[in-house]
Amino acid sequence: MRIYFETLGCPKNFNDSQVAKGILETKGYEIASSPEDADVIVVNTCGFINDAKTESIERIFDMAAYKELGKKLVVSGCLSERYADELYEEMPEVDLFVGVNEYEKLPELLEGLEQRTVARSGCAPEVVSYHPRKLDENPYTATLKIAEGCNNICAYCVIPQIRGPFRSKKEEDILMEAEELAKAGCKELILIAQDTTFYGYDLYGEFRLAKLLKKLCRIEGIEWIRLMYCYEDRITDELIQVMAEEPKICHYLDIPIQHASDSVLAAMNRRSTTKSIKDTMARLKAAMPDIHVRTTLIVGFPGETEEDYDQLVEFVEDERFARLGVFAYSQEEGTEAGDREDQIDEEIKEVRLDGIMRRQLDISLAYNQEKVGQIFEVMVDEIDEDGSYLGRTRYDAPEIDNSVIFTSEKDLKPGDIVHVMVNDAFDYDLVGTEVE
Repeated sequence: MRIYFETLGCPKNFNDSQVAKGILETKGYEIASSPEDADVIVVNTCGFINDAKTESIERIFDMAAYKELGKKLVVSGCLSERYADELYEEMPEVDLFVGVNEYEKLPELLEGLEQRTVARSGCAPEVVSYHPRKLDENPYTATLKIAEGCNNICAYCVIPQIRGPFRSKKEEDILMEAEELAKAGCKELILIAQDTTFYGYDLYGEFRLAKLLKKLCRIEGIEWIRLMYCYEDRITDELIQVMAEEPKICHYLDIPIQHASDSVLAAMNRRSTTKSIKDTMARLKAAMPDIHVRTTLIVGFPGETEEDYDQLVEFVEDERFARLGVFAYSQEEGTEAGDREDQIDEEIKEVRLDGIMRRQLDISLAYNQEKVGQIFEVMVDEIDEDGSYLGRTRYDAPEIDNSVIFTSEKDLKPGDIVHVMVNDAFDYDLVGTEVE
């Protein structure tokens, strides 16, 4: 039986799909490269915010068109975990709904596809099991999930309801997986979790991210290590010191702060304050003057006043984040914020979002212009039709951040790391030439 995966959402979802493919291969299933070549199509969905839910539903219906060719359709992931019963009634085209904690059962579930089924345990396993993943053909960059679930109770978020409480993966399993990735050709490790900085506390009684990083840095073949999804209040001095001292760790940190008004942060059930965020940014910049921090913000949270928004704008202008994304608040059922009556009008949300992104455009351009005339390590991602290359610096995560467009006299391939002189800069891209 040949299985095709269509994956939507965040890097954690793509990691889940690789794990599911690995589980299936060990049981004798084949992984197809297209829906046309498959017997079963699996749509791994995202259900975090309304836009993601809409995209997932549209993609399910797109894949349902293949039912006419006799193929079976499976829906997995966050949307399936959260709304399986409702979707079962509304989507008779789908043969199987699988929750986020049921991938180990997928081989046996696929054997029973003659009868429509919902496979969702409703509870998260206590242990995050290790499984070999089915990697891409050239896995020069790869995510490494170090934990699952979340213990935070952010007022706008349903992730703890979907994925369960925070569970760290055992350190020895993480190191084994990293070794296997390195042997497969991985040069860049991207550490992910719902709350990366909480790693180890549930297993070892202490935050163990810094210690884990030191061990990962010893793995031969790994050249870049990148940290995503870090909570500001758990960025310890020990972690900062390790980042500053270990040359393999990119001076890049993803810290979703969400807002900068203390009243909004408190309403969101966030532990950070404006002062704590500024203090953390100052500590990072003191230890690593070249640190590039990526953050995400939410505008239009229930009760957000014009004064709250103005504070946020001023904060963005003062802190000058190297990488910044903004979301309009999405009202989610089953959340504390979703039940509030002081919801913000959608048009106001869009105006506020646009206002911050216009300011960030200037900040991003200024960051890029400062790089003109400098030489940077660049990892090749793509080869363009005209013979030029598309890559990233250490300060950029794949498919999220800025790109470097450059030329080279060499015959390069994705994953190669070269030195590039930056000759020109735009809002979100750099242009350069490879140098020896």
